[in-house]
Amino acid sequence: MAVDKGTIKASYPLPAYNYRVTILGVGEATVIGCSQVNGLDMAVETATYQHGLSFLTGEHIMPGRRQAVQLSLLKGIMANGAYLSDWMGLNYPIAAPQPAGLIRKRDMVVDLCNEAGLPVVRWKVAKAMPTRLEGPRFDANTNEVAFERLELIAHELQVDYNP
Repeated sequence: MAVDKGTIKASYPLPAYNYRVTILGVGEATVIGCSQVNGLDMAVETATYQHGLSFLTGEHIMPGRRQAVQLSLLKGIMANGAYLSDWMGLNYPIAAPQPAGLIRKRDMVVDLCNEAGLPVVRWKVAKAMPTRLEGPRFDANTNEVAFERLELIAHELQVDYNP
């Protein structure tokens, strides 16, 4: 029984390894290749409320504040090697602390792509800032600018199924 390409495309899910991470900067976008993206989670704090008739109706669970999005990019590589360290340096200067309004938060996009490289599902991360940049393990066989882990915290996450 032969299966054509259209049947496979319609019945099988997209492979999760074909994705692209883009950091949107001022005037330019930087694409990062990495082996894993973790933390594309949306969570809400809850509050339990009881009133005088709770013995009849039970407790009320109310939604609270949105929790911050905490992303991790693992084993990454990029063309502009100084980009991430410069971004960390702008936010956390060694010499003198800067006012909180000067922290450079940037938007990010994580695209799950089809076989043609076109985005099918897009996660939009708003106002992300780096909190940890773990350097590479040095290997004499490679000459790539890499990082082991980049941790970010962001304000908001949106999922777009028709990018």
